[in-house]
Amino acid sequence: MGKKRKVSNGDQKPKSPPLLSSYNDKIRPILDAVDKLRRLNVTQQGIPLPTIVVVGDQSSGKSSVLESLAGISLPRGQGICTRVPLIMRLQHHLDPVPEFRLQFKEKTVTITHESQIAEAIDLATVEIAGSSKGISNVPLTLVVKKNGVPDLTMIDLPGITRVAVHDQPENIYEQITDIIMEHIKPEESIILNVLSADVDFTTCESIRMSRRVDSTGQRTLAVVTKSNRSPNGLLEKVTTNAVNIGLGYVCVRNRIDNETYNEAQIIEAKLFESHPLLSVIDKSMVGIPVLAQKLVQIQSVTISKCLPDIVKKIKEKLNDSVLELNKIPQNLKSIPEAMIAFTQIIGSLKETLQKFLIRGEFDDLENEHTCCNARLAEMVDDFSKELHTDDKISENFLVEEMRVLKEANAIQLPQFLPNYVFLYLLQRKVSSISDLPVRFVNNVWDYLESICVKVLIDHCGSYPQLHSPMRKATQNLMAKMKNKFLKRVFEMIEMEKSTDYTCDPNYIVLWNQLKSKNYDTLSQAVLNRSKVVNVKGHGSVTIDHLFNVPENVREQAFDLKMRMVAYWEIVLKRMVDWLALQLRFMIRKVVNKEIETAILNEVMLPSGGIEKMLDEPPSVAKNKERLQRSIALLQESKEIIEQVMGDILITAD
Repeated sequence: MGKKRKVSNGDQKPKSPPLLSSYNDKIRPILDAVDKLRRLNVTQQGIPLPTIVVVGDQSSGKSSVLESLAGISLPRGQGICTRVPLIMRLQHHLDPVPEFRLQFKEKTVTITHESQIAEAIDLATVEIAGSSKGISNVPLTLVVKKNGVPDLTMIDLPGITRVAVHDQPENIYEQITDIIMEHIKPEESIILNVLSADVDFTTCESIRMSRRVDSTGQRTLAVVTKSNRSPNGLLEKVTTNAVNIGLGYVCVRNRIDNETYNEAQIIEAKLFESHPLLSVIDKSMVGIPVLAQKLVQIQSVTISKCLPDIVKKIKEKLNDSVLELNKIPQNLKSIPEAMIAFTQIIGSLKETLQKFLIRGEFDDLENEHTCCNARLAEMVDDFSKELHTDDKISENFLVEEMRVLKEANAIQLPQFLPNYVFLYLLQRKVSSISDLPVRFVNNVWDYLESICVKVLIDHCGSYPQLHSPMRKATQNLMAKMKNKFLKRVFEMIEMEKSTDYTCDPNYIVLWNQLKSKNYDTLSQAVLNRSKVVNVKGHGSVTIDHLFNVPENVREQAFDLKMRMVAYWEIVLKRMVDWLALQLRFMIRKVVNKEIETAILNEVMLPSGGIEKMLDEPPSVAKNKERLQRSIALLQESKEIIEQVMGDILITAD
């Protein structure tokens, strides 16, 4: 009593294998090709592969389902049994003697007997993820060639657990979630969601995760385990589909105790035929054979649909890698070869700088920093605005002019204005804005240096040994040219201080306009004792301090002020024009001649970079090696896919 009766093979013959061998023969070459691509790690090249990903909450019965499909025993125990992604490659094998092997970390372990599989997986897992309960995203591949198994490739992932136990890391849930999401996110992935019949599907963590990436459920298939333990309400669960499982449900019975897989399949078939609650579930939704057949069909459709896109992506990635490799220059073997390469770099550098800084062309409109002419024009405009903003009429209107006139008074004919009076006021105004041209030069030259260095690095990227001497030469040149520019600016400022002159006829016109239009207004305001008056072109000024000033003094001070206002407009315009012209002139000089000379002088030194160009830098060698590996892998992948597609076409004919 209490012991389960073992069902012998004689009680009932097992049903035929899930699929006919002729169907397996058609799908097998395609599946083999995809598996070869997976072994080549083509996914690391950004090419997703169609994959059945098995997910489920811990203790949902994932291992039992996989064991039933593969007809083998997997590791069992408390806590997380699957600690690394387990790629299971099942292949129907005509030979009655099965074959098993493990592949991981470029190793292959041959397993001689089924009973050794679980232990071999445990040992490999420890080697990959350590002896504690931690997990790893490094995959382990189990190849099962056995008579009667479906042609399937699946990836079994760690069961979802929220609470860390024993020596598991505290963030075990987050680690598992990251691994699962990485595998189920690609549109090519088919999600096999394992659900226990005795739980509310809507609360299952695996359902929540799959719905995050597949909200419509169009690539999710659910397998419901432990149907024999919780038959009540199961029909309603799988028919109402409250959790949006687009590919449908398959209900299965877990293998119990020492039942053989053959016995378990027979008992499962009887259960769904005779159980009062389970027998009413449609036969297309029950049993491991049905699950196997559905998975193979889904896998076949998915691979067929994805295959053209895989071919396209492999070709595109291969072309990109070949193009990138071809951009890396071949190793230079002699000084003449290095000189030729260096001359080409200098020529290309000059051409790009001429394009950016002289012709005003640009490559990338989104990168405003490299639209150089526009940025330089903005800097000139900002400088001009700053100059004019700084020139404000003092609140003590005419006070300074009256004080200067008083101190310039002498025993002489009245109304004669000495030239030094005007120069004195001019010097003070020029001094008040003298820091602005200096700041402009510093800002502009810092910008030009950043552009030159960026272009330089872009053009000698394949020869990083040139970076240091060429950058040094460029920065030294820019510092030298900036200092030369600043020297001229200081001379310009001194010139404006020491000399007052213009041949611009607008000076007289503007002076007369300002004097005639504004003085009558000012006189009337003083007469009316108005505290504020509007000086045309300059806004409101306070004048109550002028009420008791003699008319002749006020008039002479006002005339001096208007002369300065008219002349100052010309000074500011002259400063802006002069700085802009000097800037354009010096840019042309730097780009067309100076930068080439400076770089040549630096690089041609014994400690320069010409000889060093013969030594390939480690970073370039590493990049070249990476690209060569990538090209070899993609080329092999392309040949694999083309071979299988060719075979398909031949078979179709």
